[in-house]
Amino acid sequence: MATRLLIAALAGAVLLAGCGSSSSSSTQSSTQTTQSSTTASTTPPTCTKSEMGFEGVPIECGVELAPASTTGTAPVDGIHCAPVEQLVYHIHAHLAVYDNGALRPLPGGIGIPGSQVEQTTEGPVALGGNCYYWLHTHAPDGVIHIESPTQRIYTLGQFFDEWHQPLSASQVGNVKGKITAFVNGKVWTKSIRDIPLIPHAVIQFNIGQPAVPFQTVDWSRTEL
Repeated sequence: MATRLLIAALAGAVLLAGCGSSSSSSTQSSTQTTQSSTTASTTPPTCTKSEMGFEGVPIECGVELAPASTTGTAPVDGIHCAPVEQLVYHIHAHLAVYDNGALRPLPGGIGIPGSQVEQTTEGPVALGGNCYYWLHTHAPDGVIHIESPTQRIYTLGQFFDEWHQPLSASQVGNVKGKITAFVNGKVWTKSIRDIPLIPHAVIQFNIGQPAVPFQTVDWSRTEL
């Protein structure tokens, strides 16, 4: 895959198993790199125009929800940070958070401690890193990668625990306020921590006004 090879060339290190479709991981495995002392990206420049990212999902413009660098390396909720990505169970979900109508992006590199988001010809990508948690992000496009050594259902609460960021009915990351949650277009009335990260789940949080209509993701245009 040209994008993955580009990432590998830019990083100049060994190939690790990459991300792609769970049904065709052999053709889309590739190239995240290992660097021993890189620093995780905190707040990349706010973009002014949405661009398509390397995963086929638009990059989220705005001030990021919280820095990716709060991710540690110790096991969290039974989730480990492994030296390579686990592709036995490989699916994707999407999260969009709106704060008074403004999008607050998830940064790339959540769950990849030591990584750094770099701009490539294919868009921003988290490169390097010390290890990969089973739940992580590669780009600031809202896509959460679930890559597990066993097939199981993970929750949004576990993702935020791994990230070491708060998630409750009144706070998500650095944003506080009453949260209205949608999952695949339907209002979620249970604990938002229990939202399941199932294949192609589209999750949206609205905090404050104006309330943004549910924004879906056209997964058919991606390779995920």
